[in-house]
Amino acid sequence: MRPMARPLDDKRLRTQICAMKASDADILIVPGYTNSGPDHWQSRWQSRLKTARRVEQAEWSKPVREDWVKRLIEEVNASTRPVVLIGHSLGIPTIIHAVPQIKDKVAGAFLVAPPDVANDKIRPKHLMTFGPYLRDPLPFPSMTVASRNDPFGSYEHAEDIANAWGSMIVDAGESGHLNAESGHGPWPEGTMVFAQFLSRLTPR
Repeated sequence: MRPMARPLDDKRLRTQICAMKASDADILIVPGYTNSGPDHWQSRWQSRLKTARRVEQAEWSKPVREDWVKRLIEEVNASTRPVVLIGHSLGIPTIIHAVPQIKDKVAGAFLVAPPDVANDKIRPKHLMTFGPYLRDPLPFPSMTVASRNDPFGSYEHAEDIANAWGSMIVDAGESGHLNAESGHGPWPEGTMVFAQFLSRLTPR
């Protein structure tokens, strides 16, 4: 896995050099469609990080954009420390659509395997109701990790949307959808990349 394009500029990097620790933040795990099972890296990270909790949705298999966004906003507002978001798949458009309401409390977002929710070939098709992505620059630091053979979205799409957000893009190679099914249960490389990202953040 190697960083690609859009490095943080010097000014932003200087403001983020304060080395935030996981214990300094409320870490919100934002899973995608059907939730992340016990073998998924999100679940493993949640069990290891004392300040992490999952944004639970009432309906995982029939997601409704407005409901998912509302739940995320509620969890961010309930947080007592700076928030770091860890989103996978459909959790990413959920985060992006919530940005106007959560931007003041979020210290950073780690975004893994963004689906192309504007692609009419995506299945199940109702996932398109989470699109299109907002393309405004994000008001907090972010990192986007994308695969070269993700069935839910091309690397080119991920790179394009990350550039629009001002997000650092990380090329994960041919890693499928970066989930348990693609062999990314423990995902040690992801742990290292997330730790590096976290160390660049500063409380808001």
